[in-house]
Amino acid sequence: MMINYSGLSKLKTKKVVFHEVFAASDSDTLEQLKELSSKRRVIEGSINESSSITEAIAREMSGGLTSRCEQDIQKLEQYLPLLENLVYHVNTVRNNPSVVRWTSGLKLRWTSALSSSSIIHLKGPKYFQINDLRFELGMMLFLYGTMLREKALEILQTDLVQSTALYRKAAGVYQHLAQEVLPPLRLVMAVEKLPESTSSVSSVMSLVCLAEAQAVTARKAEQKGNSQSLLAKLHCGVRDILDEALGILHSATKDCKAISSRLADFIMSCRTLHELKSHKYLAESLLKTDGNIGAAVGVLRHTLSNVEKSSLKEDSWRLVFKQLTEEITELLRKSEHENDFVWHEKIPTRYELPSLEAVKIVSPIPYQPQRSEKTLTFKI
Repeated sequence: MMINYSGLSKLKTKKVVFHEVFAASDSDTLEQLKELSSKRRVIEGSINESSSITEAIAREMSGGLTSRCEQDIQKLEQYLPLLENLVYHVNTVRNNPSVVRWTSGLKLRWTSALSSSSIIHLKGPKYFQINDLRFELGMMLFLYGTMLREKALEILQTDLVQSTALYRKAAGVYQHLAQEVLPPLRLVMAVEKLPESTSSVSSVMSLVCLAEAQAVTARKAEQKGNSQSLLAKLHCGVRDILDEALGILHSATKDCKAISSRLADFIMSCRTLHELKSHKYLAESLLKTDGNIGAAVGVLRHTLSNVEKSSLKEDSWRLVFKQLTEEITELLRKSEHENDFVWHEKIPTRYELPSLEAVKIVSPIPYQPQRSEKTLTFKI
């Protein structure tokens, strides 16, 4: 029982041909640039939905991968080491006038999936342009983290362990973006920023993926029959991770006003959902302890009052909350009936209720950039 923020991979980009921009001084460098252009063209076709390749051919080209998500991850993992190598070699000569001129001719253009202006108008999607290879690296890594997150959701019903690992891996990619790749871009960004190219948004996404990893871990604990007390703490841990994400996002919207409010709506709804689950498990834990049925009733009543205050923006989110609310309502009905006819315990006030405790047990899997070791030389 999770809610999802879909559409993060709905990025678009314009064509880039590296070997027509950078002047290679030898045939090996030219071949590397041509391969880089070729690998990017495959990604362009996929995300721009302009490829004419059939599903059967795509499956054969990927070595038998049937998942579109897995195919895109493979394409990115083949492209990123070549791009990392180009960024490395260009950085060594980045102040040379020829390199500055070449870089300005790249015209690296991307749309946003997180921008409030990402709605397609009659003229088509809005493209942001930053002529810096680190922008290209940042956007490709953001897309990579997004595809890992989507793959984690894709296998959620069949492999909880692997789903958790993929969420943690995505968190590591976003963390690397926030700490290593994007900070230097601040100096070359326009006033109107692309949300995906800001460190704060990547930090938010890293925390979102961590929260989702812990939510899947809690689901695994539920299947194993762990105690309600532990489950309450795990879901409370999800809430606390999302609280941290909301704090960063609040600051981010001051720096990048283009961020869509839908992201904050999702994080807040997800936070509320896991707080409700935590209260539900706390109440179930109390019901198993003599003398605490009154406290359990108080917790459940307080929980349902919070549900009534929640404002959910999407139908799929409402369905998840509706199911959880029905479970809590039925548990409260049974608990009140038992207390009225058997125990007659006093119902504590809101301020006398036991407080939630949080346990956070997940961490990002650090992203280790891979770089092609082939030397690139340019005519400068």
